[in-house]
Amino acid sequence: MSFFTATNISAGYDGKPIVERLSFFVDDGCLFGILGANGSGKTTLLKAVCGILPHAGSCVLEGEMLEKMSPRKLSRCCSYIPQRSGISIDISVLDVVLMGFNPWLGLLEHPSAAMKEEGHRALGLVGLEGKEENNYLTLSEGQKQLCILARTLCGKAKLLLLDEPESALDFRFRFRMLEILQIWLSDSGKAALVTLHDPYLALNYCDRLLLLSEGKILGTICPKTDSLDQMEKLLDQIYGKISLSRLTDRSGREHIVMLKE
Repeated sequence: MSFFTATNISAGYDGKPIVERLSFFVDDGCLFGILGANGSGKTTLLKAVCGILPHAGSCVLEGEMLEKMSPRKLSRCCSYIPQRSGISIDISVLDVVLMGFNPWLGLLEHPSAAMKEEGHRALGLVGLEGKEENNYLTLSEGQKQLCILARTLCGKAKLLLLDEPESALDFRFRFRMLEILQIWLSDSGKAALVTLHDPYLALNYCDRLLLLSEGKILGTICPKTDSLDQMEKLLDQIYGKISLSRLTDRSGREHIVMLKE
């Protein structure tokens, strides 16, 4: 049985369908990428999976249906990172991170010393050490995204859903974001669904890719094992005529590079 399975997911807004009858599975430890043009339904799919958006179909995580979970239990199992955090009040960076423990705290219960220590470690992991007492609102958009990632890593969720987490990050931290996710996934019993704007990151960091077009699945790609021809045929349908090449950097690591024809 797969770690996570989505079956016949359909969702939309104001009675207009955006994604229709999407089915896919995600294995334990998988960094599962979702690629598609603007308006293809990537964000809608993530919102449906985590229960933010009403939907038809079902999502099953380790044998349990997400749709039947209480909000508290669902928040412990799944964590969603939107493109914008929505936080608009003066609050310290560390306090934002400590919000990740809210599903595990009782009413009026404060984070423990151990939780605060874990929050400091998470901020160090994402490159925000020393900014614990800074006002969250003074951070750049990229730093805010890293702060929310640190909050998510503290939350102990089994399934992460990230909506274009690299969009506000500079060149260096785009790679760091994906590397952090790979480290997080090295422990068993976890998986991540991430929509990506950058196909280079998707092809070189994701274990599997789901390709969407107009709310429907074009196909799936396994970059580590699929041939370049197979991948080009599917990616052509999103980006137009492209070509893929495998290149090796100075350290000997192989990369897949996509060029527009």
